[in-house]
Amino acid sequence: MIVQAEGVSVRRGARRVVEALSLTVRAGELVGLLGPNGAGKTSLLRALCDLDPLDAGRVTYDGRTPAEIGRRAFGRTLAYLPQSGRIHWPLPVEEVVALGRLPFGAAQVDDAVRRAMTAADVLDLSGRPTGSLSGGERARVLLARALAVEAPVLLADEPVAALDPYHQLQVMELLRATARAGTAVVAVLHDLTLAGRFCDRLAVMADGRLKAEGLARDVLASDTVEAAFGVTLARGMRDGEPYVIPWRRAGEGP
Repeated sequence: MIVQAEGVSVRRGARRVVEALSLTVRAGELVGLLGPNGAGKTSLLRALCDLDPLDAGRVTYDGRTPAEIGRRAFGRTLAYLPQSGRIHWPLPVEEVVALGRLPFGAAQVDDAVRRAMTAADVLDLSGRPTGSLSGGERARVLLARALAVEAPVLLADEPVAALDPYHQLQVMELLRATARAGTAVVAVLHDLTLAGRFCDRLAVMADGRLKAEGLARDVLASDTVEAAFGVTLARGMRDGEPYVIPWRRAGEGP
């Protein structure tokens, strides 16, 4: 599966929040979408999902638009994890995860649901009511629901934001493994260290525009990320891998 955004623009009221942006994501790769708050990352993801109308441009999946694919088939093509972390239904965890199977006809606890729950480390929460979960547990349950679709495209908006370090690493490992299994994965991230370590490519947004795109190590070695976030980065090596850490706000003295 190849996801291609061509000249995409998205408007919120009188303001364009995404401006003439082009990006390609291929099966088997994990692309990290970076940028400061208000850069347009969520608006881009919603446009890729066909949840918000385009002001210009088009989005295709293997050359076809969502309209050409059809709503039912598109529901099986793409899985979307929003950033809200809300669960609006007083249901047991396994039934929430099973909602990911609705594009296939019924929300049943099947093998795909069990695989997703195991991968997201929530199998032991199966019978728990969602109202009893912590924020991090809810985040992993919603990730499991997205994984249960077993779609060829996964778009995840800040999937590690509410998680402790152990589960941040676990989720990033899971997203990378999902990509390696043949899924095209896009994850909105603010943690530059995790993005550099786990993502194949990075796309950096600021002010609704794409400022840089390329291999993670190349993007993080440039000045683009520092300029976009208004920080300086500390760089180093660990276990033969390069890493970056946000170190100071731009203009802050030593």
